[in-house]
Formats: sequence, structure tokens, C-alpha cells
Amino acid sequence: MTVVGADGLARPTWASVDPLLMEYYDTEWGMPIRDERGLYERICLEGFQSGLSWATILRKRPNFRAAFADFDPDAVAAFTERDVERLLGDAGIIRHRGKIRATITNARATIALRDEGGLVDFVWSFHPHDTPRPDTHADVPTVSDESKALSKALRKKGFAFVGPTTMYALMEAVGIVDTHLLSSHRRGSSGVWPD
Repeated sequence: MTVVGADGLARPTWASVDPLLMEYYDTEWGMPIRDERGLYERICLEGFQSGLSWATILRKRPNFRAAFADFDPDAVAAFTERDVERLLGDAGIIRHRGKIRATITNARATIALRDEGGLVDFVWSFHPHDTPRPDTHADVPTVSDESKALSKALRKKGFAFVGPTTMYALMEAVGIVDTHLLSSHRRGSSGVWPD
């Protein structure tokens, strides 16, 4: 089900009230991310989101960017245990030792993937042959064969906090699948899927 806002645009319930979520939905969610830094950031933020609301992550995103060198993999890969302790004291981010360490681990794994064609080509190689066409939020999957395979493949490459559900959320967020409801004004807007 979508909700038609005062602007006449149909959005899913989760993006229909909070102005920050509306802006994110209208301009970012589901649009293709095909640069290393952008994709690395999304993988890390999806990991931080695990167990929390996306609104919480969006509100803290400027702080995350400041704390993690604007998600420059080369800079974050050089972080030390001292940086982990510093970040655990940063109230502007999610202070979770495992997720902070995963962000550093994922930076190093991102750099290592450069020798094999890079993170972007690797993640996008799990692009499915078809995408969901949901009428309601209940029709939107939370996992797929491709997200399970991506999760397993990233773990083999040394990534952390990349479970199958988290990777499905990533695939939605970066346009690999289009789970915009059929009645949404954003359906098909990524250019990856025709409808």
C-alpha cells in the first residue's frame, strides 16, 4: 500500500511521514550506486542498521561520514585499535565494537578486491534475472537466492556484517533489485529495471 502525500506523490508507508525518509526515498533509495566509495559506505551503513531503524542511520549519516573519513576505504583500512576505542566514545555514531571493526575489516577487503575487478563489479555480478513486482509491503522479500550468494561470497572475501537479509537490503538500496511498490511514483526510476 502506498500513501499519497500532499505533493500528490505515492510512497510506501515507511517513507510517507518523516521528511528525512521521504527525501531519502525520493532521491536515493533504489538508485544505482556504481562507485567504490559509495558502495562501501552503503555496505557499512546497512551493517550498522542491523537491528535498528534506517531513520536512525540516516540521522547519524553525517556523523558516520565524519568518523569514518567519508568512507574512504584507503583511509579506514589504516585505522588501528586506538581508532576503534576513539569511535566507541563517539556518541554521534552507533557505538558497537563489532560493527566498528567490521567497517575497518570491510575497508581492507574492499582494497583487496581491486585486484579482482573491484567491489562494484563484484557486488553487481549478483544482479538477478528478474526483480520483484510488489503490490503491498507484505509482497516485498527480505532475502533472495542472490542475496544469500552475495553474503556468502563477500564473507569468503573477508567482509563482515554482510548477512543475507542485510545484503538484500543493500541490493534494494543500490538498485540491484527494484522493490518499489507498483503504485509508487518511484517504480522503475532506477533505469535498471523497465517497470
